Amino acid sequence: MKQITSVFWVTLTIVAILVAFGAALPKQLEAYTAALQAGLIDRFGWYYLIIVTVFVIFCLYLIFSKFGDVRLGKPDEKPEYKTLTWFSMLFSAGMGIGLVFWGVAEPINHYLIGAPTAEEGTAAAIRESMRFTFFHWGIHAWSIYALVALCLAYFKFRKGAPGLVSATLTPIFGDRMKGGLGKAIDVIAVFATIVGVATTLGFGAAQINGGLSFLYDIPSSFTVQFIIIAVVTVLFMISASTGLDKGIKILSNTNMAITALLFLFVLFLGPTQYILNTFTNTIGAYLQYLPQMSFRIAPNSPEAREWINGWTIFYWAWWIAWSPFVGIFIARVSRGRTIREFLVGVLLLPCLVGFLWFSAFGATGINLEQNGVTNLADLATEEMLFGTFAQLPLGTMLSIVGMLLIATFFITSADSATFVLGMQTTNGSLNPSSGVKLTWGIAQSSIAAILLYTGGLQALQNALISAAFPFSIIMVLMMYSLYKALNEEGIERVKKKRVS
Repeated sequence: MKQITSVFWVTLTIVAILVAFGAALPKQLEAYTAALQAGLIDRFGWYYLIIVTVFVIFCLYLIFSKFGDVRLGKPDEKPEYKTLTWFSMLFSAGMGIGLVFWGVAEPINHYLIGAPTAEEGTAAAIRESMRFTFFHWGIHAWSIYALVALCLAYFKFRKGAPGLVSATLTPIFGDRMKGGLGKAIDVIAVFATIVGVATTLGFGAAQINGGLSFLYDIPSSFTVQFIIIAVVTVLFMISASTGLDKGIKILSNTNMAITALLFLFVLFLGPTQYILNTFTNTIGAYLQYLPQMSFRIAPNSPEAREWINGWTIFYWAWWIAWSPFVGIFIARVSRGRTIREFLVGVLLLPCLVGFLWFSAFGATGINLEQNGVTNLADLATEEMLFGTFAQLPLGTMLSIVGMLLIATFFITSADSATFVLGMQTTNGSLNPSSGVKLTWGIAQSSIAAILLYTGGLQALQNALISAAFPFSIIMVLMMYSLYKALNEEGIERVKKKRVS
């Protein structure tokens, strides 16, 4: 614990106050977070849409720019991890539980419960359901992660700066990043990470409980979810104690194997032709409507605006809140890659896998609804996946494998987060102590439990959007700082060539 900084103590104090307040006054915490969330969305929904689209444009620009050949490390440095392992690690950290939780639920919600613009239950609603699902999990989400990861990797491995969010802003603020302003920025990043990861852990606990309820009539309750969080906390702390090259690496590869297995089962046991046709058609629609979806805010339609706030703005806030954690983790495992290689890998490969996943699970659920086999809309959100499995051959086995996948994603996300939080609160140490990681592991599980206790899934969403807003401003500054540093490096290169 000798490595810890003031960021550790300040953020831990904030977390302790939040947990204590939520335990003592759960209704008040729910009301406060709901009011804060509503205010931010009403006033700054336009801001979220614009900045996230700017992040996409900036990342695409870097791929095709003169900066694409810049290596995240020394000029002759090779990647630390093989490409498949690297991809498995970034994907497991980046979207794991969310894909499983929303794989059936989001398309069904858009199709039957609340379509973006079409009439629910129609062919137009089906097309919209898949197109907007691709939009929420596509290049916009991964551009948020890529930007934070690229900034951290560039300044850490190429410039030798500490692996801290504040260090990436040195080109703008100079030595002030070593003082109180830098500490405040790191506190915001750490707190956003805790809330972002806690939200996802809450979703994971709720869905495991949903699976147990659907299969074995175990009640969906806070008590069951608390037990699930407690058990998984013990498991991910055991994994965290083994280090990055053992626990996280092994679990990430295991995740990808189980994910691939579950995907193939659904692809071939479900309506295969319909799945492939849906995937192909939605890719085209996604590319066609991408600009329109990116800026859709519906100022003259309160009903449409409510849908955008509840889905698109929620997702953008989720990705932003997760970006310090995922960004730092992706940066840590991406040393030695060029900016172009890094961005192509981070932006395109996870998007493709996500699109295939949602096509398989979402199209299967929609097809079952169309044929009158089941009524998934009557199920709780966390049970829709298991309701779909129940109508397929080997349904019980698929449900058990699904819960296993959620658990392993739960462990890897929390495991990776303890490493990242430890790194951010020990001045960028690449090997934070077990005591620091244990502290953050308990902290993020406690926040997840308190949020579920105070208001379930809605409280998770409220807290997430509230925590994301301040970090979004830091991300804008990071983008400018990276561009400034790359330009200065380019000028130095030209000078050296002229001298030689």
